[in-house]
Amino acid sequence: MLDLARLRALHAVSVHGTVGAAATALGYTPSAVSQQIAKLERETRTTLLERRGRGVALTEEARHLSATAQELMAIVERAETELEERRGLPAGRLTIAAFASAARGLLPGVLADLARRHPALDARMSEIDPHLSIDLVAKGAVDMAVVHDWDIAPLPTPPGVEQAVIGDDLCDLVVPAGHPLAGRDSVRREELKGERWITQPPGLVCHEWLVRTLREAGCEPDIAHTAEENPTLVALVSAGLGIALIPRLGRGTVPDGAVTVRLDPLPVRRLYALWRAGAARRPAIAETVRTLQEHWPAAAPAPTPETLGATPETPGTAPETLGAAAG
Repeated sequence: MLDLARLRALHAVSVHGTVGAAATALGYTPSAVSQQIAKLERETRTTLLERRGRGVALTEEARHLSATAQELMAIVERAETELEERRGLPAGRLTIAAFASAARGLLPGVLADLARRHPALDARMSEIDPHLSIDLVAKGAVDMAVVHDWDIAPLPTPPGVEQAVIGDDLCDLVVPAGHPLAGRDSVRREELKGERWITQPPGLVCHEWLVRTLREAGCEPDIAHTAEENPTLVALVSAGLGIALIPRLGRGTVPDGAVTVRLDPLPVRRLYALWRAGAARRPAIAETVRTLQEHWPAAAPAPTPETLGATPETPGTAPETLGAAAG
């Protein structure tokens, strides 16, 4: 009989692309994952991984076996969900993927709260880009993802994945303290022509939002520096090297060398929790979503009608209705 843990290791390599990434997602060492797959190869008398340069690739047999493993894992998930639902308490392992600023500014308090209130729940987080984590939820590689979208990039939720709003994250224009815009109450996008920008690398949502939005306002952004971490962007602005548009979540304290200015209209990104429809009945899912929403006001100041320019939608989905949340 095939061992489920070994099938899970193969499926993780299939989803994440490398043994190292699969090990990180599973909480194992790369050597442990390699050993699991080697044992699976002996059990099946089949070559499952082939060397490709410095990495590995799944054989055709491995891809078929990985698809079967996904089906088996879905059956196990349903069984675990039914048991947890009968107990009525959050329990078991819950894997969460979260993007960088949520992992830094929101998840530490949420995970600590869950551990304190629900000792039978083993919640584990991995920092993963939203574009990747959505697919990981759909494929069953993680139980839940914390993701975000912008007005120009709506969240592409695949079939079978449900969602709940966590909250709206406001974004500020951050400029050097001596910059001509530093004393302004607000700045319109059309006034930003000729500025040197510091932003995230191409391919990330924040970068694409900045480029497209400024172009629509008649400004071609001059991007001087790129960095993935928001604190790094703030440090570069504080050094007088350019200006940046940075969300408040996980940004940290703005140093003396920089100030924030309201950009009009005010950019807002929305955070969501995602999970598979089949796991919606798990008390662990409902409790984690509820805890994310409870911690949100402390993680990022809530928008008001005055800051948004209109009455915002009420964020959040009541825990009792999680199973009916639209995917």
